[in-house]
Amino acid sequence: PMDGVSLAYTWDDADADSKPRFWRLKWIFTRRLCFGGLAGGLVFFVLSMTPSLVPRSALFQGIVTGVSLICGYGIGSALSAGIRKVRSGEPSAHFKRIAWWVLLGSSVVIAPIALWWGTEWQEDLRRLMSMEQLKAYEWGLILVLAVVVAAIVLIVSRVIRGGARALIRQFDKFLPPRVAVIGGFTLAVVIVAGLFQGVLFDGMVSAVNQSYSVIDKGTSPWISQPQSELRSGGPGSVIDWDSLGVKGRDFAGEGGSPTVEEIAEFTGGEAAEPIRVYAGLKSADSVDERVELALTDLEAMGAFDRSVIAVMTTTGTGGVDENVADSFEFQHAGDTAAVAMQYSYLPSWVSFLVDRSKAADAGRELIGAVSARIDEMPEGDRPKLLVFGESLGSYGTESAFEDLDDLRARTDGAMLVGPTFTNPIHGDLTDGRDEGSPSWRPIIEDGQEVRFYVEPGDESDPALTGGAEWEAPRVIYLQNSSDPITYFNPELLWKPPSWLDDPRGPDVSSDMVWVPVVTFWQVAADMAFSMGVPAGHGHRYGSNVVDGWVALATPEGWTADDTEALRQLTDQRAEERDKRKEAAG
Repeated sequence: PMDGVSLAYTWDDADADSKPRFWRLKWIFTRRLCFGGLAGGLVFFVLSMTPSLVPRSALFQGIVTGVSLICGYGIGSALSAGIRKVRSGEPSAHFKRIAWWVLLGSSVVIAPIALWWGTEWQEDLRRLMSMEQLKAYEWGLILVLAVVVAAIVLIVSRVIRGGARALIRQFDKFLPPRVAVIGGFTLAVVIVAGLFQGVLFDGMVSAVNQSYSVIDKGTSPWISQPQSELRSGGPGSVIDWDSLGVKGRDFAGEGGSPTVEEIAEFTGGEAAEPIRVYAGLKSADSVDERVELALTDLEAMGAFDRSVIAVMTTTGTGGVDENVADSFEFQHAGDTAAVAMQYSYLPSWVSFLVDRSKAADAGRELIGAVSARIDEMPEGDRPKLLVFGESLGSYGTESAFEDLDDLRARTDGAMLVGPTFTNPIHGDLTDGRDEGSPSWRPIIEDGQEVRFYVEPGDESDPALTGGAEWEAPRVIYLQNSSDPITYFNPELLWKPPSWLDDPRGPDVSSDMVWVPVVTFWQVAADMAFSMGVPAGHGHRYGSNVVDGWVALATPEGWTADDTEALRQLTDQRAEERDKRKEAAG
């Protein structure tokens, strides 16, 4: 019999229906493992220990290793089955016995060495990102988790395979054997796909959505309803405070954003109170209605009389990075208006799978409405229009425009942070980058219209931009070279990524290698841990966003010292927020 590969039933199928049910269940758990599969699993176990983009916790490393192990088992089983089909005979019993002992001995020796190597690689990566090392016992936990995950997946696979065999047996009663195999296999695929999509996946999404919709009703302990007429949810706003959601209340409420006094202290001169407008999912039933509410608030608050308006497409749950919003207001002395709109309860990684079109609709409609309103104004009276998007929000922002030319024609600048691999404009720019520039920091036509930066200063370094003058309107991308949200792609299953070519990003391990299938699962797991790293790595950008705002619209008299001071202030405010969150539990 060929474990995990052939759908043809080679065991005593003629007597299968006479076997008692407990015997059939016993087959799932006691069927002998395939030698080739175990050899393949050992190889993939070792490869899964190699480093990826961000350091992994013991939990995620165990999951990655377990999935990789079972993938190796399947590939090894397939190769073993193929060899048996082309060989004229079976190896001798003596040869098989020696082979099994060699495999056992190799596993006993190689597995601990792989764990030790994995420890060294992870420690190097954690040092690279200034993170604490894993405890010694956690590496033992990885082995246990890997075996458990692999065993569960193997059992599920055998259940599916047994079900497919049962269908084939039924079809074989009235169909030719070849047709029975094809029919049984096809029906099994349809049933499994339907079960996964209709029950498991949809059920998971529904549960996550329900959970986050409950969380969305809360309010952060340090946030209170605004008493200002320049905030959504405050006096005179057409948007109800209770409809904003937790992220909207964080954005528009009092207690988190800069005050006029704080802004004036930073600028050393006069300051205005910033305008913040936000429409939550519960503010209205449709995207168009939420956009209309946001525009009404913008008009009533005098947003179009400000010097700069920023349309910020949110992340999946409706969040706007406080570092982004705060630094924007400090930089322009509060003479600003910022508007955002929620489109989902789900976190970005789930929204990316099921709500991507909602992000696109939100970005397209809100940006389009604000842009159209500004176009109605006399040219000399128009505020600058800047657009921003982070993560899935960057996809929503890009979706409002046909291409780079359209983006520059309809705005005064754009900053896109941590873009996804599905971002259409980002993908076209990266693919068409100047020869010799790396995909993680591409140069596009000598940086005349759009620039990418990983570290502050990249965007103005002649050696990295081609030395050309940066024409307005400017477009800037900020992407950490270790951000799995940006660099995950299904093509990792079969194709090495360009971001592993030399030269590599400053925080990408020199020991990371591409391995078919394994690297795909590694980077997929990295996405779940992408925020568990210090700012400037993974999917955390911290105060590096300050340089992006300065590049798009530099205030008169602004200096490099001002940029550095704003970075330090942004970091300080982020530390204070983290302390409040920790205190609140």
